Amino acid sequence: MTHKIAPSILAADFANLQKDIEMVNASEADWFHIDIMDGAFVPNISFGFPVMKAINKHATKPLDVHLMISNPDQYIQQCADNGAEVITVHYEACTHLHRTLNAIKEMGCLAGVAINPHTPVHLLNDVFKEIDLICIMSVNPGFGGQSFIENTYMKLQQLNSICQIKNHQPLIEVDGGVNTENYQKLLECGANVLVAGSSVFSSSNPTETILSLKQ
Repeated sequence: MTHKIAPSILAADFANLQKDIEMVNASEADWFHIDIMDGAFVPNISFGFPVMKAINKHATKPLDVHLMISNPDQYIQQCADNGAEVITVHYEACTHLHRTLNAIKEMGCLAGVAINPHTPVHLLNDVFKEIDLICIMSVNPGFGGQSFIENTYMKLQQLNSICQIKNHQPLIEVDGGVNTENYQKLLECGANVLVAGSSVFSSSNPTETILSLKQ
């Protein structure tokens, strides 16, 4: 399967958001990655549904929505109503993860689960076949521009072993510190969706950077 590139809008220029959205539309990127933060689950606040609605108005590619929030269940409907095609919640934020995943699927969206750097992949065993996408956080969530955590490679390998045992292959996404230096090793370890924020939007030529990550 050809891997997907999902530029993270958190790193875009919010004074020229439409311009950056149109750049992603015209690029080789596959998805828009939308980080919604609440200042509680993570120590930062990003943006809410009015901004997501504005992004959806101009985006021609699927919205990959990452809920870095407490109590994500109450916002699943709003995510779907505002254009989400993928909704990812955090394992650490969900008391009833199985129920949450089914609620996402009922909205017609792909159901994703993100795990923080300290969370072992085997904790997803009991809901594994309910998951459409697993997001491995390769930085501690909450801020863009952080350094990549090297242990991510081992977690990807562990996750792929579980995929083989379970005979189920969800999409495997890596979020945080992805760049043109480490993306190939991430793909070799089993990732097939790469979230790239600062490495794309801080680039002198974002379109070319996306192309490099795609090749």
